[in-house]
Amino acid sequence: MKGLLVLVMILLATPYAGATSELDPFDPRVEETLREFDKVYEEETGESPWLFENPADGLFAPTCFRDSCTVWAQIVKSEQTLYLYLNGELATSWLVSTGLRQHETPRFDRHPNGRVYTKYTSRSYPEGDYMGLGNMPYAVFIQGGFALHGTPEGNWRKLGKRASHGCIRQHPADAKYFNDLVRQVGVRNVWITVQ
Repeated sequence: MKGLLVLVMILLATPYAGATSELDPFDPRVEETLREFDKVYEEETGESPWLFENPADGLFAPTCFRDSCTVWAQIVKSEQTLYLYLNGELATSWLVSTGLRQHETPRFDRHPNGRVYTKYTSRSYPEGDYMGLGNMPYAVFIQGGFALHGTPEGNWRKLGKRASHGCIRQHPADAKYFNDLVRQVGVRNVWITVQ
């Protein structure tokens, strides 16, 4: 695990063609940066960060919509809350942190893109590490660099308030639960709404 964090830190500190030293979900070149992260993740874990063989498979027509999906995560920014529906029924909810006003989390209404990490590190907000899994553990990417992910203990007091650089922060226990659900049912059976 330490090796992955070291490699990601090196990757983040070493610029390559067209990349920045930090993951910025608003950067139009974020997909280049994420492809490099994918390579490091796969080298370190031996697993693909994609839940399907070919990332191009992620370009699919929706197979379900909101509460007709097995899993629907509805994030209400005005409440800083994620409502989790399983098979159309509200199962639970928890506090999240969406983007600060200058880094507003966009609205989404779609399947996740299929990129799912257990370990993930970004230097944009490097406020610690969670159990060797980086500062953004259990990341489920929605689109581009925007993801639902866990956050280190230093950020837990901010849950329920805007605090992120555009992603949706969650307590790591909640993030792991959601990440596990996405892996279990597959991205075609998961819907994420950010409103």
